[in-house]
Amino acid sequence: MKVLIFGATGMVGQGVLLECLRDPEVTEVVTVGRTPTRNADPKLREIVHQDLLDLSSIEASLAGFDACFFCLGVASAGMKEADYRRVTYGFTLAAAEPLARLTPEMTFIYVSGSGTDSTERGSMWARVKGSTENALLRLPIKAFMFRPGFIQPLDGIRSKTPMYRFFYVALAPVMPLLRKTLPGKILTTRGIGQAMLAVARHGYSKRILETEDIRATL
Repeated sequence: MKVLIFGATGMVGQGVLLECLRDPEVTEVVTVGRTPTRNADPKLREIVHQDLLDLSSIEASLAGFDACFFCLGVASAGMKEADYRRVTYGFTLAAAEPLARLTPEMTFIYVSGSGTDSTERGSMWARVKGSTENALLRLPIKAFMFRPGFIQPLDGIRSKTPMYRFFYVALAPVMPLLRKTLPGKILTTRGIGQAMLAVARHGYSKRILETEDIRATL
């Protein structure tokens, strides 16, 4: 399997990348982002590209993959809707549209979030995420939406968002209890990566996967 990853330096993206590198059936991993991941692996190739709204200059390098795992995103706190939409909707469709044209048989998995509003009428972030999901589902490509809730980082992975880092550190002492009392509500970076690979291989009965669905693929 050949895998393309956008956003491999973020918390979820780092976990997905590690699982792809660990999986013996994944023969090639190509990451696309504005900064390198600084991982060294024989099957990893990194494309550093600054303008994620225009991938035309690297299009030739994006064809022929079995799956694309789109993990790129930003926290909405403090952002104006136009700026948040530019990243959330703009970057995602700038990647998905050419991929649908280049390799329509590819599986495209988008990391959305629990609470995303498919009606596009809710709070700002949920509305923009819903708009992004809906646009992806209209493309001629096998697109799946992952809506994780709480994600526990493993393997030394840390969020790039200071607020999230503080949150994870504060919860660390009670994490074993949370995993015991809410086993179906918590995912790990490891588990999300494994679930993406499972859906890329076998598909899933739903196009939108909530936490319980993501766990069911493992």
